Amino acid sequence: MSTKIDKIDRLGELSAAKQDEHGVSLWTEAFRRVRRSPSALVGVGILVVFVVVAIVGPWLVPYSPSEMMGLNQVRPGSIPGPSAEHWLGYDHNGRDQFSRLVVGARQTLLVGIISTLIGLTVGALIGGIAGASAGLGGRIGRAVDSVLMRIVDMLLALPSLLLAVSIAALLGAGLTTVMIAVGVVSVPIFARLLRSAMVAQAGSDYVLAATSLGVKRTKIAIAHILPNSLAPVIVQATLTLATAIIEAAALSFLGLGNPDSSTPEWGMMLSEAQQYLDVRPGLAIFPALGIIITALGFTLLGEAMREALDPKLRK
Repeated sequence: MSTKIDKIDRLGELSAAKQDEHGVSLWTEAFRRVRRSPSALVGVGILVVFVVVAIVGPWLVPYSPSEMMGLNQVRPGSIPGPSAEHWLGYDHNGRDQFSRLVVGARQTLLVGIISTLIGLTVGALIGGIAGASAGLGGRIGRAVDSVLMRIVDMLLALPSLLLAVSIAALLGAGLTTVMIAVGVVSVPIFARLLRSAMVAQAGSDYVLAATSLGVKRTKIAIAHILPNSLAPVIVQATLTLATAIIEAAALSFLGLGNPDSSTPEWGMMLSEAQQYLDVRPGLAIFPALGIIITALGFTLLGEAMREALDPKLRK
């Protein structure tokens, strides 16, 4: 009798457990995995600090980043260092280095986000058309896919920094030029990634079922294949933000960024500091650390998201 009761209790527990089980979406499951990832939490912490500093910092800095208050204290072989009033000292023009570093975070974030959005938008457009054409189209679709991918292959054949420098040199120095140049460099990455994801999704059972029901190919591509192919693209956008910040800093370092030094940007600050490394190495160390730590935050978060969304890499 007790054995039967035990069996009934176990069956009741299993039934209750099944009732408590709920199906979760891919993004919900990925979010749970990201929350349990130490590297993702570190990356998010870095990015939260960076974004807060970039948004709020310019209103909280103690001095104007363009005010040359200490110019009379700067000598050919001497630049005043940190003090109680100026935490990171002056730069070579007598401006408060801490204020310039904080305000420069906004420009760096702006360049990274806009350039990534440019690459994502144009790349997703090219990759979406190519993926839909290759996965669902006949002879014309394959021809469209082939032409678009050959253009993308030509862009991929060029080193990214060389391509960005070439575009920036053609358009002239400026912050907008840097955004466009870095954005164009990331276009083929997004295009290739989305196209590959859509081609893989085109062979899924739900596409076959929709085709059998008579749903138009265009509707299948836009309403079903495209949304299910965006996960790797979003992850790549997070990783590209880190690369965009580094490449934008490199262009500014080469003198192709904003020529107006009154508006600070970390790459431009590095470029200006190279002449004073023997006098004040801190002028280069602090903006370099800002670029490195910010890029690390985006990379850690992006890698954690990639592992959470990729079944082969899930732990």
